[in-house]
Amino acid sequence: MAAGALAGYVWRADPALFGGAALSVFEVLGALFVNALRMLAVPLVVSSVISGVSGLRSGHGLGRIGLRTLLFYVATTAIAVLVAVTLLAILKPGLVDGTPAGGRMAFHATAAEVAADLGKRTRTVADTFLDLVPPNLFEAARDGNLLGLVFFSVLIGYALTRIESERAQVVSGFFSGLSEATMHVTGLVMQFAPVGVFGLVARTVAQAGLAAAAPLLLFSVTVILGLLLYACALLPTLVRLTAGVRTWPLFTAMAPALLTAFATASSSAALATSIDCVERRAGVPARVSGFVMSLGASLNHAGTALYECAAVLFIAQAYGVDLSFGQRCVVAAMALGTSMGMAGIPAASLMAIAVMLSTLGLPAEALGALLVFDRLLDMCRTAVNVFADACCAVIVARLA
Repeated sequence: MAAGALAGYVWRADPALFGGAALSVFEVLGALFVNALRMLAVPLVVSSVISGVSGLRSGHGLGRIGLRTLLFYVATTAIAVLVAVTLLAILKPGLVDGTPAGGRMAFHATAAEVAADLGKRTRTVADTFLDLVPPNLFEAARDGNLLGLVFFSVLIGYALTRIESERAQVVSGFFSGLSEATMHVTGLVMQFAPVGVFGLVARTVAQAGLAAAAPLLLFSVTVILGLLLYACALLPTLVRLTAGVRTWPLFTAMAPALLTAFATASSSAALATSIDCVERRAGVPARVSGFVMSLGASLNHAGTALYECAAVLFIAQAYGVDLSFGQRCVVAAMALGTSMGMAGIPAASLMAIAVMLSTLGLPAEALGALLVFDRLLDMCRTAVNVFADACCAVIVARLA
């Protein structure tokens, strides 16, 4: 990461030093690494969930796991949103010496067009429910609809518990073998992680640079502070109270997955590594880890919800808009709902923020200001999302 940052900074200062094609090389290295990880997501999700669910003794066990997982996701996402509202009210990063900071930030003329384009692709909560039952599984795999694939895999896994045992064992054995083989391929891909991370970081620094206005720096610090408070204080407390275990060893166990999520800014790309860490390093049973982590990659985006809520409140402050209590509740509810429908890919939350700005009547051009540090913040919140999934897996496994 340090070498990539240095290479990107040098290229930005003097593009001719490395040659004009250097940026393309950075992009290719990063894209190959991310594509290799995302290539494994679909077979890993389907095989892990089917083999895990089919190993349950009854449908009642699945019901308990599913209910507890969903309750954890909704509750922790709501907590993350409340953290954002509280910190924005206290620190007020959108104000400089009590004055709205909108005049200090440069808004590009094309930012409104970008925001409108992002808004057209924004997913709604209704779309999330529709994704549960995809009309075509192959299209769902192509589009990365992990939620639909998880739902289908749960149904198949449950059906295997209800049919003749000999036939069920044949199918379950196939998917168990596929899951183990995919894990092995994941290990091979991760051997090339340093090269891929170098390309990702170099490309990011070369394109975005390091300079930014003071209000954006304060906003970034506020978001990172909220993520740290959520991941290092609130989640450990929740795990301690509900599962009776210490969370700090889990940070060490999940380190490879957290670094992968941080580098790629994609929970889907980090899914294979996340499941491997939860099973092999955290000791969570496969029947729990495959279901919880796969579902979390689709639904549990608490870090994203925190960022979305903080971004809208920051922009409102920067424009001198004093949102009422009811409007703040709307922002919080929209952040909670849209985050659960966001795809696990980089910068997906910008689509939701564009819609939230339009709903509240705030200028859409303000979205351009968020692009300065969005990549860094995206990396941080993605790592928090993955760690929250791991905490959920530990809790569900302990209570199962």
